[in-house]
Amino acid sequence: MTRLPDETTRFLHATALARQREGRVPGLLAAVARGGELLWWEGIGTAEVGTDRAPGPDDQFLIASITKTFTAAMVMQLRDEGRLGLDDRIGDHLPDVSHPTTLRQGLAHVSGLQREPVGDVWDTLVQPDEDELLKNFAAIERVGRPHDRWHYSNIVYAVLGRLVATLDGRAWEESLRSRLLDPLGLTRTTVGFDGGPQAQGYFVPPFHDVPRPEPLVQTRAMTPCGGLASTARDLARWSAFLADPDPAVLSPDTVEEMTQPQVLMDPDRWNAGMGLGLFVVRAGDRSWVGHDGGMPGHITGVHTHRESGTGGIVLMNNTGSPDPTAFAIELASRVVDDVPTDDAPWQPGTEVPADLAAVIGRWYSEGQPFTFAVREGRLEASADNQPGRKPSVFAAEGPDRYRTVSGRERGELLRVARDDSGVVTEMHWATYRVTREPLGFGEQPA
Repeated sequence: MTRLPDETTRFLHATALARQREGRVPGLLAAVARGGELLWWEGIGTAEVGTDRAPGPDDQFLIASITKTFTAAMVMQLRDEGRLGLDDRIGDHLPDVSHPTTLRQGLAHVSGLQREPVGDVWDTLVQPDEDELLKNFAAIERVGRPHDRWHYSNIVYAVLGRLVATLDGRAWEESLRSRLLDPLGLTRTTVGFDGGPQAQGYFVPPFHDVPRPEPLVQTRAMTPCGGLASTARDLARWSAFLADPDPAVLSPDTVEEMTQPQVLMDPDRWNAGMGLGLFVVRAGDRSWVGHDGGMPGHITGVHTHRESGTGGIVLMNNTGSPDPTAFAIELASRVVDDVPTDDAPWQPGTEVPADLAAVIGRWYSEGQPFTFAVREGRLEASADNQPGRKPSVFAAEGPDRYRTVSGRERGELLRVARDDSGVVTEMHWATYRVTREPLGFGEQPA
């Protein structure tokens, strides 16, 4: 296991302690993970008032809306299995649903539908059961235009969970166990508490310091949007999966798709976007993917820097706890700064494919220089005037035809033109002409 520098652990401890004191959190568990393992963790305070037992990495907290990341992953599994399309309407698969809302809109919180079920569910603390869920959904308001702005909706995610259960022909919890929890070894991630070590949730009033226990809400049909409990150790594995997914569980390309922002969450500051079930938060020059959650007495967050595989995890047992997103990212950012991951060593290639030998070198398009090169047997293109930007990578699609599979112009075609003797004369990339010498539009080579 990687050992953190003493200065790093002092910073992590001081940060967690300050959050616990300033937020008046009876007990918190803060952790930083990499590759599924906890590099550092610390419990501060108490898991249950009246005891001196600090929370540990195997204590369950209610993770609330972090549950949505699991529901989203299952929807994407079904998409990859060909059983639905993201631009299908929910009603295409649940005939009782009349709202013309697509799966993509639901996953990204851009449906424009109201946030909660009908009625004052957070006064009564009574959530709808399975029979009531779709009746609730039919009666909710459209409070905004689809795709107009980000508007969080718990009830839409509950219905997405219902869709998973319907297509799988089993309870949502059974699908979750079979599709994600068992394959990833998440043994302490359960619907509600499992009876093992756990943290009691509290509310600490603003004008005195005596915590009051919060009630445990039975999430019922709303479970797919916020009903799970979990531990720091399990969430470390979930963070690792989001950084480097097991293809047997979910395609890496699909997880990458889930991390692509669909809408700005904060259009004023431009520091957070919503992907497909995942928040994408920008902090400094890094992007973090994950989610936070809040239930009575429990505020939690897990955010992952995918490039380094580093995740910040915070679990707190006060309804009024500090911002879990900022807290988790601050902890994990310090570890990425102080203990960076090594790049893979450069490896020599074995051959330059014959069809690419005449393509490599300097080319120009729209007056700008590009370097085409072969790395590990694949064709790449880099914009010479944009150093540090990841190159475009191409995959052969046929004779002198290459599809851009990542980077600039992803999805576009590169066509190679040859003269009668087989010499490459020019190329076209996304229909733009690519030539060996810089030319203006309409100019011909000398």
